[in-house]
Amino acid sequence: MANCFNACKKGGGDREVKRGQEICTLDGTVDRHGRPAVRRRTGAWFAGILILVNQGLATLAFFGVGVNLVLFLTRVLGQDNAEAANNVSKWTGTVYLFSLVGAFLSDAYLGRYKSCAIFQSIFVLGLVSLSLSTYIFLLEPRGCGNEQSPCGSHSGFHLALFYLSIYLIALGNGGYQPNIATFGADQFDEEDPNEGYSKISFFSYFYLALNLGSLFSNTVLGYFEDQGMWALGFWASAASAALALVLFLCGTPRYRHFKPKGNPLSRCCQVLVAAARKWKVEMMPSGEGLFELEVKEGSQNWDRKILHTRGFKFLDRAAVITSEDFHQMDKEAYNPWCLCTVTQVEEVKCVLRLLPIWLCTILYSVVFTQMASLFVEQGAAMKTTISSFHVPPASMSSFDILSVAAFIFIYRRVLDPLFAARKNNAKGLTELQRMGIGLVIAILAMVAAGVVELFRLKYAKTDCTNCEGSSSLSIFWQIPQYVLIGASEVFMYVGQLEFFNGQAPDGLKSFGSALCMTSISLGNYVSSLLVTVVMKISTRDDMPGWIPGNLNKGHVDLFFFLLAVLTTADLVIYIICAKWYKYIKFEGKSGDKNANEQAEFRVV
Repeated sequence: MANCFNACKKGGGDREVKRGQEICTLDGTVDRHGRPAVRRRTGAWFAGILILVNQGLATLAFFGVGVNLVLFLTRVLGQDNAEAANNVSKWTGTVYLFSLVGAFLSDAYLGRYKSCAIFQSIFVLGLVSLSLSTYIFLLEPRGCGNEQSPCGSHSGFHLALFYLSIYLIALGNGGYQPNIATFGADQFDEEDPNEGYSKISFFSYFYLALNLGSLFSNTVLGYFEDQGMWALGFWASAASAALALVLFLCGTPRYRHFKPKGNPLSRCCQVLVAAARKWKVEMMPSGEGLFELEVKEGSQNWDRKILHTRGFKFLDRAAVITSEDFHQMDKEAYNPWCLCTVTQVEEVKCVLRLLPIWLCTILYSVVFTQMASLFVEQGAAMKTTISSFHVPPASMSSFDILSVAAFIFIYRRVLDPLFAARKNNAKGLTELQRMGIGLVIAILAMVAAGVVELFRLKYAKTDCTNCEGSSSLSIFWQIPQYVLIGASEVFMYVGQLEFFNGQAPDGLKSFGSALCMTSISLGNYVSSLLVTVVMKISTRDDMPGWIPGNLNKGHVDLFFFLLAVLTTADLVIYIICAKWYKYIKFEGKSGDKNANEQAEFRVV
């Protein structure tokens, strides 16, 4: 076995890496025993499909609670609308806050597999606790909880148990979400042409699984909970999450793993401190003579080296070797607070380059959040009946989910091959180009929503004398704006997942996925702030503002057009940032170097 292991560690000129007679992965992944992962027996679509099913079931479970939480707070716990909405906002924000905690623990200490298993277990525990407390304590008297029969008062203990349960759910889901997408991508060797293409496809299918899970929650579970069958809905969520956890654990022997790289905060601080200490040190104009670690046969640590890039020249000083550094290197040691490797410096540069792109995605999330707020209110003010059947305004989001599914297929099967052929590039559009297209489609969605609102107001004023009734314009006129939002998600959010995962350094992959979640979180907060500012400016004595309680007296159309203008400005800034951005480049391909070798010093 030792001979097999050593054989797997060495890469030949043809980059074929083997353990015994079996080809290993080239990106540095290992199996559950810490040995180089054999390509045929680990990862790929067997593990990827398990993770996709896991994501769909976990999303079903989460939205089974989240989609109607505001109704639960008002009907079961007796809170008023403002208090319930505020509590839901706090809970949602906490989910995204915990995503940063989960990403940090994963990248620094636990690794993605352990993080997913631990946080999913917490998620299941929270759901079971919520189901039990709801069934035993909160649904009193029996049969309460629907629109006609609110429940009675509850003791402090019952409320404390409820809040403990939902915040366990927030911790579990928040810590799990940024890791599962990255862990799924880890199952594909990006340095193998076939698996590299599968890795790109995985993010599309991952986002599709997320949407299909939420579709079931928004329709089936949402219907049962709206009818007052809260315990049934919560138990269904708990069962779905438990099944997701079991499926995830079943794939343990087949998963590929990246080892955690240690605390990323300390690595970044080391670069800043070392650069500050050497702010007077002279540097070569071309950036030569910088410090990097070479590897030497015998070590089991794998670190892909990042090539030096121009820009942020001040940080390069952290890798300049001084006479004091040479003295320490003679003792086969160096102080990372005085001298950092090029790879370590480039990690900090990567984060600094990602931040402007990330900031540009926040305004897109403002547009995206309108589906759960103003689109629903707009739909409620339209004709929502077909014959005797009532169409719930919130159910129109189903067209968004169907649009996501359709456009994922269209992009992967039609547009991507077409762009690849025209560019003579197997990858087709880059992630940054796709995110830009997502912003353009989002602008069109806001324009479509504004035009529909213009016609809705016209019909409302025609159909009623006091403008208090609903418009005779059918709610199905909203379909184009939902379809456009769904199409924009395929380009923006799928591209965002691929971009942050691919461009984040190896030690910060989960952090890259967490950036996607925090973008959505900040989008919610910016949307609330924007509505507050707009209402403050537009409200006068003779005018109730653009977004009043009665939309027939307001101008939501102007708010949609405002978002279109702001998103256009954001698109211009995004294009500038995208042109400035420098893609991360690893040294050769990891198979070109002798992988898994013990550190020795070299100058680049």
